[in-house]
This record gives sequence, C-alpha cells and structure tokens, in this order.
Amino acid sequence: MTLFSFEFFPRMETERFILRKSEERDITDLYELYSDQEVIKYTLLQPFLDHNEARQEMNWYHEIFEQQIGIRWLIEDKATGKMIGTCGFLHYVKEYARSEIGYDLVPAYWRRGIMSEVAAPIIAFGFDTLQLHCIEAKVDVVNAASIGLLSKLGFKQDRELIEYEFEAGQFIELLHFAMLRRDYRRLWLP
Repeated sequence: MTLFSFEFFPRMETERFILRKSEERDITDLYELYSDQEVIKYTLLQPFLDHNEARQEMNWYHEIFEQQIGIRWLIEDKATGKMIGTCGFLHYVKEYARSEIGYDLVPAYWRRGIMSEVAAPIIAFGFDTLQLHCIEAKVDVVNAASIGLLSKLGFKQDRELIEYEFEAGQFIELLHFAMLRRDYRRLWLP
C-alpha cells in the first residue's frame, strides 16, 4: 500500500459531522473556540484575544500539513454548518510510523458523544492510510473527560510524565496513552 502523499487534504464525514480543512470562513469560529478558557484549560495556549490569533492558528494547521508533520481537521456540524472543534494528528514521524492525536470542542457540545464519533474515522485514517504503528496522546492528569474518552476509544495508559510541561507558572504531570496497530485491529476491525 502506498503511504498518504499529503497532496490533497482528506475530507471525511460521520453521521452528524464533516471533517475538513480549515478555511477563511472559520476564523470567527476558531476565535470563539480558542478564546474560551474552558477549552484551553488543559493546554499550553493562552486565550485568543483577537481574530488574528485565530488566523495564525489556521495558518499553523496548513503549515503542519504542508510539512507533512500533522493533519488537523475542523469539525463542522452538518445541521448548522458551524465549526465546533478540531481533531487530528501532531508530531507525525513517518520513519517511526507514529503520531500524537489531539482534539478540542466548544463547551456547548460537550458530553454528546461527538469526540468519540469524530475520533473514530481519524484513528482509522491513522492506522489504515498513514500506516501508523502507534497513536499517542498526552493528557493532563486532572482532565478526567479526556482520560475517559481515550479509555473508551481503546487507548492504554502506559506511563506518567513527571513535571513534563510548564503551565500557569508551574510544572505539571501528564499521562501518556497509546494505541498500537494490533490493538486497533483487535478492538475495531471485525
């Protein structure tokens, strides 16, 4: 099988959502997402102060795709056409067949099974199209919702990263989760 070429941004759909490339029309929605303190609570981001920061974020999504080190899909609600979050891969290393998954969602859409729904085709894309051996995730030890999501998707916690990131003036611990290709095949494929 030929590896994904990064020539065209992959568009996918689930029952309720479209996963697509970011566009100029998404600037306001990106600003609303990343200016929300609850969304960025467990990240290294500071709340966005203006639409220019949202444009920079969108440009970064395009850059990581062009550099072939990541893919960040926007999550568009089919019913409203509104961009409600993002999900995708960071730190893609083709030589080691591994990448890290990340995601975020507007709080009004939390606890509706959305991230489980959109993460499933993205994880499948990682193993089936990018031919990943391992998908990783790093989560703040107090982010119970994200820990629950990863466990539900079949990720296994394999270690704690002590004083791994510097956030809000202090070092914090993260939990490292991973899913191997063999686990994906066992859990997800018939």
